[in-house]
Amino acid sequence: MKVIRKQKNSENCFACGVNNPAGPKLEFYEMEDKSLVGLVTCRSIHMSYPNTVHGGVSAALLDETMGRAILSFEPDTWGVTLELNVKYKKPIPFDTQLRVTGRVIENKERVFICEGEILLPDNVVAAYGRGAYFKSSTTGAQDAGVSDLKLYLHENEPTEIELPVPLPHPER
Repeated sequence: MKVIRKQKNSENCFACGVNNPAGPKLEFYEMEDKSLVGLVTCRSIHMSYPNTVHGGVSAALLDETMGRAILSFEPDTWGVTLELNVKYKKPIPFDTQLRVTGRVIENKERVFICEGEILLPDNVVAAYGRGAYFKSSTTGAQDAGVSDLKLYLHENEPTEIELPVPLPHPER
């Protein structure tokens, strides 16, 4: 599936902060179908049981990706988590590139509902999430000088990201 654009990253956010030494440094790509894909490789600092990413870190990856999925529809809006449910299906390894998906499945005036998955390299769903998010203005934070979002581009940015169609998850 084709990448339409890369989203901005924070300097200090836990999930996407490029300068946060404890964070996984998730990078986000808006796709041609208006879904969002985050690419991430967790490290041993994110470990719970041996060779397994902590469930809280996995939930944070899903939460951040789903909360940003609204930007494909409303570029000046991001989501503040109202509710997050995660179903863990498989252990999530670190030192392995993961794809984290997020899709808006219901878009109301003040709230949106999303679902997403953490996909292993073989397209197996390791975790499935569904969440409700309150719409918040990104411009308000920028105007107040509290937003540190910037576009960080690297060599070899993906122009396409492979996703199984339809995405396999527990709800289907």
